[in-house]
Amino acid sequence: METFDEDPYVLLHKARAGDRHAREEFTRRFTPFVLRVASESVGRYVALGQDDESSIALMAFNEAIDQYDPGQETNFLTFAETVIKRRLIDYLRRETRRRQREFLISPEKTEEGYPDSFPVSLQERQAVEIFNRQQEASERKEEIALFKKRLEEFGISLPDLARSSPRHKSARRRAMEAARILAEEDSLRESFLRHKMLPLKELEIRTRFSRKTLERHRRYIIAIALIYVDEFPYLKEYLKETDSTVERG
Repeated sequence: METFDEDPYVLLHKARAGDRHAREEFTRRFTPFVLRVASESVGRYVALGQDDESSIALMAFNEAIDQYDPGQETNFLTFAETVIKRRLIDYLRRETRRRQREFLISPEKTEEGYPDSFPVSLQERQAVEIFNRQQEASERKEEIALFKKRLEEFGISLPDLARSSPRHKSARRRAMEAARILAEEDSLRESFLRHKMLPLKELEIRTRFSRKTLERHRRYIIAIALIYVDEFPYLKEYLKETDSTVERG
């Protein structure tokens, strides 16, 4: 079937329906876009067929084709960019851990075989610690940028979120509970992500919190739910700390 002159979003629809040729053509057309996103994510030029990051990014692009919901207001390329960046962050995090292990435990063959480890100097340990802190800071910065973009899809800015966050522990506890239920229950989560708004009626029934309470803390509930739903490991860790603090209070 000829696909070369077709509209890209016709190709996307066909690709999602299982048309292998349409998927190949759609991916081919947007390979420059994929490589640009990959290069921006890792901070250097990524070449097709030469860098592992290009393969990771193309697999993520195909994952985005399968996961994209045309009913959402989000543009496909915006959605694909988010998926690509997340997969590259996961990949870089794994590579960082692997390199650290190789750096600290580097087998060197002797007459007796391969030793389990070798002595590491204080300077080498400090170098690893500095690298680890720098890598974590970079990952946190990238995660905040992705979170900010995700919030904007729901009409929320970080300053909006800061201004509307509950001040009292009891209010935070209720809002976090509502967000957790919203993220964990399939029907609520699907409605939330599709319409980009809280399913207030259903959420009111599930949580038994008043509609007024849910509306008052709408931005905060949305933000916490997105952290639960999406892959934001550092923000999730922050949530755990906040949750334990609220419980102790």
